[in-house]
Amino acid sequence: MIAPLLAGGVALLLSLFGTGFMARRMREHRLSQPILVKDELNVAVPDHLHKSGTPTMGGLAVLFAAFVGYLVSHLRQGVVFSRQTALMWLVVAVMAAIGFWDDSLKVRSGHNRGVLWRHKGYITLGAALAGAVALVALTDIDTRLSLTRAETPGWQLGAVAWVLWAGAMVFATTNAVNVTDGLDGLAAGSALLGFVAFTAIAYLGFRNPTIYPSLVDPYDLAVFAAAFAGACVGFLWWNGAPADIFMGDVGALGLGSALALLALATNTQLLLPLLCGLNVIEIGSVALQMIVFRASGRTRRLFRLSPIHHHFEIGGWPETKVIIRFWLISGMSVAGALAIYVADFTQQAATP
Repeated sequence: MIAPLLAGGVALLLSLFGTGFMARRMREHRLSQPILVKDELNVAVPDHLHKSGTPTMGGLAVLFAAFVGYLVSHLRQGVVFSRQTALMWLVVAVMAAIGFWDDSLKVRSGHNRGVLWRHKGYITLGAALAGAVALVALTDIDTRLSLTRAETPGWQLGAVAWVLWAGAMVFATTNAVNVTDGLDGLAAGSALLGFVAFTAIAYLGFRNPTIYPSLVDPYDLAVFAAAFAGACVGFLWWNGAPADIFMGDVGALGLGSALALLALATNTQLLLPLLCGLNVIEIGSVALQMIVFRASGRTRRLFRLSPIHHHFEIGGWPETKVIIRFWLISGMSVAGALAIYVADFTQQAATP
C-alpha cells in the first residue's frame, strides 16, 4: 500500500502549492473565464457575477500533480508501469487537451461557452471511442459486462460492442463531471470520493487475485487512482467556496475520463452510476429539463434551472449549503457502491 500512499501524498503537495502558484500568476495576467448569465434555454442563472475575474484552467495543476505523483511512486522497487495504465493516461491527456483548447478559446473570446461548444461533444466522443479501441487492441482488458467482477454478470460483449459501450461510458462521464463543475469545489469534491473508492477497489483486487483473476495490473490502477485522489485534495484547498481558481474544462474532462477508465479497468462498469452518483443526477437533470422543455413546445420546465444545483440556488439555498449537501449525496452514493462491492467480495471469500 506504500506506492498508492506515496502517489497520493506527492500529488496532494504538488497540487496544493502548484494550484496556489497558478492562481496567483493567472490573476496577475487576468486569465479568467466570463461568468454565464443565461443557460442553454435562455434562462437567467443565479447571480455569480461576483466571481468575475476568478482564474480558470486550474485542472492543469490537478492533472500535472497526479501525473508526477504517479511517476514518483514508481521509483519504489517492484512498482512497475503497465501498458493499460499508460493508455489510460493518454486518453486523459487527450480529453484534457480538448478541454484546454476550449478553455483557451473562452478566455480569448470573452464568451462563456467558447467557440467549440457546439462541436465539443463530437470531438470528445471520437476521442473516447479511439481510446476504447486502443485498450481492446493493445491490452488484455476484459470485454465482459461487469458489476463487481468480470464474472458478474459476465456477459461477453465482444470487441466491437465493448468499444461502443466503453466509448459511451467515457463520453458520458466526462460530460457529467463537466456539468457538475458549476459551483466551487462541487466537481472536485465528488471526484475525490470516487477516486478514493477506486483506490480501495483496485487494491483489494490486487490483494485477492484468485477472486479477481481478470484484473490487469490492479496495483498500478490503485496508484493511478490514489494520485488523482491526492491531487483533488490539494486543489480543493484553493477551489473551495469562495474559489480562488476554477477547474475549467481541462480539469473536468480529464477527471471524468479518468473515473470512467477506472471503472472499465477494474471491471466495475455497472457500479459507475453509483460511484459517480452525483454526476448522474446532474447530467440527468439537464436531460430531463431539455426533454420537458421541447415536449411542451418550449413553454414549460421541470426545474427552475438546470443543472439541478442551480435549481436549489434559485430556491434560496446558499451556494455553500448546496455544495455540502451535494457532497453528502455523493458520499452516500459512493458508500452504497462500496457496500455492493464488499458484499460480493465477502461472499466470494467465504466460498470454498
